[in-house]
Amino acid sequence: MIDLINVSKVYRTPKGRNQVLKPCNVTFPRGRNIGLLGVNGAGKSTLLKLIAGSEAPSTGVVKRHVKMSWPLGFAGGFNGSLTGAENLRFVSRIYGADIDRVTDFVREFSELGDYLEMPIKSYSSGMKARLAFGLSMAIDFDCYLVDEITGVGDRRFQEKCRQAFKDRSEKSSLIMVSHNMSTLKEHCDMGLVLTNGALTFFEDINQAIDKYLTLSK
Repeated sequence: MIDLINVSKVYRTPKGRNQVLKPCNVTFPRGRNIGLLGVNGAGKSTLLKLIAGSEAPSTGVVKRHVKMSWPLGFAGGFNGSLTGAENLRFVSRIYGADIDRVTDFVREFSELGDYLEMPIKSYSSGMKARLAFGLSMAIDFDCYLVDEITGVGDRRFQEKCRQAFKDRSEKSSLIMVSHNMSTLKEHCDMGLVLTNGALTFFEDINQAIDKYLTLSK
């Protein structure tokens, strides 16, 4: 499904090099739902962005053999000067999706109302997340990348997000970052733990969670 070939990520900081990901060769298997775990600051969100292509690796190449979403919870790809509706049309054209269907779905799901006709730069972070999640659900992907998106909005809207995501995950694969162990157990069957820049695969999500809990003590 996804191949990481000699992929690494290094940031230059005032204090020197920060190697978030050491050179690795990893194949994410097709048809598996993978939970990505690691302590705070380990680089989980960065790895998700590398997989998505929204951030470039320092070395190596990421090969994607599926139609993949951007990280759910990441709204950095929107053009702030365009309205929400204009951003929906732009993204729909990129993915070859029906513009009217996508717009109608997101309008109903996001509950943004008249804000869809306002520039993205006027949105709060929560409104951007609602728009990004609704857009992700409006387009069919083979693999969804998830970064703690179910924490958006009030409890009612969170439940709406969980149900929509559950419906999509029944027919698509996913790679999920979450600190909620019950959420990982519900949606994922295998795990990947990132620690000190190194990745370790576990065939069973419960084994990955046990490893993570040991690291976080």
